[in-house]
Amino acid sequence: VPRNREGVVLSQRKYVLDLLQDTGMLAAKPANLPMNSRIHLHDDQTELVDSRSYRSLIGKLLYVTVTRPDLSFAVGKLSQFMEKPRKVHWDAALMVVKYLKSSPGKGLLFTKGKTLEVEAYSDVDYAGSVEDRKSTTGFCVF
Repeated sequence: VPRNREGVVLSQRKYVLDLLQDTGMLAAKPANLPMNSRIHLHDDQTELVDSRSYRSLIGKLLYVTVTRPDLSFAVGKLSQFMEKPRKVHWDAALMVVKYLKSSPGKGLLFTKGKTLEVEAYSDVDYAGSVEDRKSTTGFCVF
């Protein structure tokens, strides 16, 4: 665990680099954002992809969110399509991987010398999904 004058940084640099290698994204151009806001992810009629590979990738991305909470929304959204993943979902998951390439060592900084105060936030929409009327819940704890 790297330490500096500010405190301790928890990151998963090696895990992210291994993920880039496993997905063949080491030579890919890094993405500026984890998800394209113009792409509407839903269960469309495009080509199905291998669900086992998709689930494996989403599971790895979920693990990365432990130290990269900036990925939580994108990975959470992609995890909604585990049963029948389509090419559009696979491509969106690879965009998250490309976003990781832009900062593989980014993580959580725990500053020293400060008292620990826990803050928690949550939000929910009731039946907000137009397609299936499902609710969405989100939370973060600092």
